[in-house]
Amino acid sequence: MRSEAPALLPIFRSQHQAAMLAWLLLHPDDEYTLTELAKRLEVPLTTLQRETQRLVEAGILQDRTLGRARLVRANVAHPVAAPLTQVLQVTFGPQTVIGEEFDFVGADGVVIYGSWAERYHGAPGLPPNDVDVLVVGAVDRAEVYDAADRAQKRLGMQVNPVIRTPQQWAEDADSLVVQIKASPTLDVTRERKVTA
Repeated sequence: MRSEAPALLPIFRSQHQAAMLAWLLLHPDDEYTLTELAKRLEVPLTTLQRETQRLVEAGILQDRTLGRARLVRANVAHPVAAPLTQVLQVTFGPQTVIGEEFDFVGADGVVIYGSWAERYHGAPGLPPNDVDVLVVGAVDRAEVYDAADRAQKRLGMQVNPVIRTPQQWAEDADSLVVQIKASPTLDVTRERKVTA
């Protein structure tokens, strides 16, 4: 399946390539099987195999075989690794960073919405300068704002969190909830999923 150049940053050959590079470069100490990456990134395994081969041949990724599994990781010694990581951090990084920083007790769901989610899903437009985050659950407001501050520092762009209870999310009485459900979103919930 051929993926178009991503609207977030069309310098990459495909959305799949950018998502894989972002995940691996933002987790430089970890290695993954191609099956794990395909599942995590929701990318067809054959597509991921082709993208991986190109990036291994370019030296941006490293691979090794363990039994029947092919393991891949970022090659942090490559001359473009550091600048490429910075580019990916601010373009495709929000999916990973928000998922990690907003992973706390009481959050039934964490959803990115707004201009970043629109670009992620291919809508044309200017690059987003902030990330809008909806947290669904009975959460500590201070913990949510602390997570937003940490994510903002990592991403170098403003993170705007809003909180809604599960009941508010389900009822559609809140105009923001209605707007979010009608727009492109990206669910970054780590354990529990919220359905839009």
